[in-house]
Amino acid sequence: MLRKIKAYLSLPRSMRRLVWEAYILLGWARIQKAMPFAKIAPGLGTPMVETPMTGLERSEVITIRNISKAISLASKYTLWESRCLVMAIAGMKMLERRKIESTLYMGTARNKQGHMMAHAWLRSGKLIVTGADTMDQYTVVGVFGKRCPEKGSGEIVYDT
Repeated sequence: MLRKIKAYLSLPRSMRRLVWEAYILLGWARIQKAMPFAKIAPGLGTPMVETPMTGLERSEVITIRNISKAISLASKYTLWESRCLVMAIAGMKMLERRKIESTLYMGTARNKQGHMMAHAWLRSGKLIVTGADTMDQYTVVGVFGKRCPEKGSGEIVYDT
């Protein structure tokens, strides 16, 4: 335990803040997941619309990679289940707060025994933010694109 605390404290201050933000949003996303999907779907973005695979600035790429790391770190220490969909929803919210577009994918596949499996992953630009490890094994059955107003556009984004 002491080793983990030391590892956390050795992180740069900005990363420690991101880990805490990720931890809180993983909890919020877990609550969202417990609700009927029809109720949370409108907050995930526009159904069956993908955001562009291009157009990220260097600073956004760094931000996206840091968010990905923070979600991965925080999800290991939650007191609740923080798997693919929870991580994708939390990541989408973290990117939205920074006005970075993202696309949440949902996929299904069958395992060797023939049982249905599901997976969710999040992409921003060409970068996979969460869920990259097994995404290639799944057939996409749902897509939600979260477009964000351009920085400085004056448009207000309301949380749902």
